[in-house]
Amino acid sequence: MLDSTLGELRAALAGRRVSSVELTGLYLARIRALNRATNAFISVDEEISLAQARAADARLARGEAGPLTGIPIAHKDIFCTRALRTTCGSRMLEHYRSPYDAHVVEQFDHAGAVVVGKTNMDEFAMGSSNETSWFGPVRNPWGKDLVPGGSSGGSAVAVAARMAPAATGTDTGGSIRQPAALTGVCGLKPTYGVVSRYGMIAFASSLDQAGPMARSAADLAPLLNVMAGHDPRDSTSLERPREDYARELGLALRGLRIGLPREYFGEGTDPGVLAAVRAAIAWYEAQGARTVPLELPNTALAVAVYYVLAPAEASSNLSRYDGVRYGHRAQQYADLLDMYCRTRAEGFGAEVQRRVLVGTYVLSHGYYDAYYLKAQKVRRLIARDFAAAFAQCDLIMGPTTPSTAFAIGAKTDDPVQMYLNDIFTIPAPLAGLPALSIPCGFDARGLPVGLQLMGPHFSEARLLGAAHRYQQATDWHRRVPSETPL
Repeated sequence: MLDSTLGELRAALAGRRVSSVELTGLYLARIRALNRATNAFISVDEEISLAQARAADARLARGEAGPLTGIPIAHKDIFCTRALRTTCGSRMLEHYRSPYDAHVVEQFDHAGAVVVGKTNMDEFAMGSSNETSWFGPVRNPWGKDLVPGGSSGGSAVAVAARMAPAATGTDTGGSIRQPAALTGVCGLKPTYGVVSRYGMIAFASSLDQAGPMARSAADLAPLLNVMAGHDPRDSTSLERPREDYARELGLALRGLRIGLPREYFGEGTDPGVLAAVRAAIAWYEAQGARTVPLELPNTALAVAVYYVLAPAEASSNLSRYDGVRYGHRAQQYADLLDMYCRTRAEGFGAEVQRRVLVGTYVLSHGYYDAYYLKAQKVRRLIARDFAAAFAQCDLIMGPTTPSTAFAIGAKTDDPVQMYLNDIFTIPAPLAGLPALSIPCGFDARGLPVGLQLMGPHFSEARLLGAAHRYQQATDWHRRVPSETPL
């Protein structure tokens, strides 16, 4: 049962072959057994989860089931929840209890899902390895000494280790797709504005986007159906008709134009990663798809642009944590200004402090034009590169990450090397585009490799269809980590 797809779980619940209480109990037991080793969950309350499961069973018995009624789900600890604390992986919010639920949490509640816990994450979503959390690093189930990627590493590990059949994540510069690639699961970053950011603790507001993580592309579709939709409480939420993201799962591949950017297949990417990605692309060609060589000339600037813009927005967003209204407050201080300084020094970790300092610097008088404004101009050039590329192709493929999972601590002393791990995932959020990572093989060390698919705005259904067709012919997404056998 733990290795079942969402569709199989829904059928089992509808056919009364298992109850939501039984199913939820299985996953809670799995969390109890594995969380000490993986550190994937920050907060779990079994009483709350089982109460939700009993309510789901009652709905099923009355014939009032929603699309996910009785299905266990895990939420990244960046989404505000009334029932469980919301820490954002930070000491600053270690004991914070939200008075309201995030829009995404509300949507899953309306759909009947059962929340099994809140997952660990890089502090305030700032990180590429899930090592910056106040609650300790998350460990990759493919190797206990390996990072799972970040910042949604806890959600990725929860799915990979079968502690939950699906989870929510957020993606600012690759924080869904990168951990999905390193743990062998599927993760989708939707078009910016498709999923409301209401109640999602802000890092970089023009980039942050919530999305689903699951074992397969087919499982991502019903999750996005629940998450997506206009929310008047979020000014960046797009007002557009609802759509069924599962409608193209039978996508015809013959004639599909797949763009291959030269910049995604050059030096700096591990040979094992390139070999797996090229093998996946060859499969698409064998099905009748046509590859189109592309150039995205400003891709090389994407990391630099991101690490100007994202810290600038973080500097503004994190100014609300002052020890006055909520969150951590220093116990000893001389005056109000000293309280601000001590509270932030104690409450924020080193990576968050680094990004706030960088962001404050690039927004300061005399540097705004030189850094922030110039980065915004290059961001527009990156978006134009993609617009020109999608005039020639239907979707773009390439590696999700330049390497497979690396050792915990291997890059913590060199932030630039850590940031470069996002080189292939950062361009899509800068342009507001949807992007998806799916497993496509393993390297020589037996670690999963991710294939990234990117499309024009609102092409999520096509991306999911192309990924699903590949997963019908391969079993990479079905592999279970050896560290966490079923």
